Amino acid sequence: MRSELNLFLCVLCLLVLAGCREPRHEGLRFGLAAMPVTLDPRYATDAASSRINRLIYGRLVDFDDSLTPVPALASWRRLSPLHYRFTIKKNAVFSSGARLTMDDVRATYAAILDPKQASPHRMSLNNIRLMEVIDDRVMDFVLEKPDLLFPGRLSIGILPATLISDGHPFNTRPVGSGAFEFVDWPDEGHLFLKRRHDGLRLGFIAVKDPTVRVLKLVRGEIDMLQNDLPPELIDYLAVQPGIHVRRAPGSKFAYLGFNLDNPVSANPALRQAIAIGIDREAIIRHVLGGAARPATSLLPPDHWAGNPKLSPPQYDPDQARQILSSAGLTGAHRPALVYKTSNDPFRLRIATILQQQLAGIGVDVTLRSYDWGTFYGDIKAGRFQMYSLMWVGIKLPDIFRYVFHSAAIPPDGANRGRYRSAEVDGLIERAEGADTRSAAVKAYRALQVRIMMDRPYVPLWYEDNVFVRRDTVMGYRIAMDGNFDGLKQVTRP
Repeated sequence: MRSELNLFLCVLCLLVLAGCREPRHEGLRFGLAAMPVTLDPRYATDAASSRINRLIYGRLVDFDDSLTPVPALASWRRLSPLHYRFTIKKNAVFSSGARLTMDDVRATYAAILDPKQASPHRMSLNNIRLMEVIDDRVMDFVLEKPDLLFPGRLSIGILPATLISDGHPFNTRPVGSGAFEFVDWPDEGHLFLKRRHDGLRLGFIAVKDPTVRVLKLVRGEIDMLQNDLPPELIDYLAVQPGIHVRRAPGSKFAYLGFNLDNPVSANPALRQAIAIGIDREAIIRHVLGGAARPATSLLPPDHWAGNPKLSPPQYDPDQARQILSSAGLTGAHRPALVYKTSNDPFRLRIATILQQQLAGIGVDVTLRSYDWGTFYGDIKAGRFQMYSLMWVGIKLPDIFRYVFHSAAIPPDGANRGRYRSAEVDGLIERAEGADTRSAAVKAYRALQVRIMMDRPYVPLWYEDNVFVRRDTVMGYRIAMDGNFDGLKQVTRP
């Protein structure tokens, strides 16, 4: 099998890349599956935009390995449950040379909170009642109601106030205070930055097809890439001379979602049977190449608000069949579900395996695959019985309100399964209103137990991050959420 893959890739390399060599580039080149949508952090929501904006813009607050908020540009004090005081560190400077002050911070967040600007981040900040600049380095935030998570909400890149008022096009010509500064975005496939402390040039090269992206790496036209590769290509890269593959645990949460307004998928016995009728370990081992770990909840257990005492659903097809039988879901009442997914070949392959495994416990599954826009539109509109998706880059536990609170049914949130539970709503509100972190942790852990019992989602796995480099790159550190911060330290050997 591997020899056939090698032959295929070699032939494809000759046919596809013979006339497509990347231009000479002094610096390092990072291969992407897709370019960012915008370089304005006030509007960035896609993964590529968020990750590249982190390199360009400094932010008041960041997160440590347990996803606890920590100071970045600023430290803070909680003067009261409604009053936070932030102090910017000395010598914070934009790439333009201008000093970063609290006037810039206030202008950035005022723009996000302005309804006319239609920032997608406005809802997470609308608890701010007042922003008062004390001096260049100190500003107070006064809230409408207590929010223990508030510092973690201030993780959006800071823009220069003067350029905001001038209507500067940050989306294509960013000016920030991060580790990198913008150089050029000459076309849809190339974006160039420069590392501020040593002038190292970094090129982002967009190559949608993963096979072509891999071949460009082997050929030396890019120096590194991260994720967005099927396991067979990772296996191929692992045996190539001069190529190094590294894996690290990730927080990308893959799951099955259900429509609880549908009489078939609303049956709790059916969802319980599905949860234990899936052989996660086999899929992780044989399809994902071992690059994942079974999931328990939306938050991984090593998150500060995660629940390390939860165990993943254990594969037990006999028990699954017994659950269906006890619920009368056999024979003429054998359950049938339509399972919607994207038309990405790798995701469709996984869906086909899940279809086969569920058939083995007595659940008939019909697959429907669509282009991303159609698929995602159907999910948001509730036009499904069962679907699979992935949550990426979750940092704050307020995701539980957004995904599971009964008031968050689209368009008011992402409770796409129309899940309604007074107990879950109460636990979410108790966690949000907690006065101490320990009280919040207790409520969030109880919340995750309740959600696991109800199974509006069936957790599948947390996918690993995979970083691949040539010998031309050293020192990259893989982040759990898949960000590109490792580029701040990379060097040439």
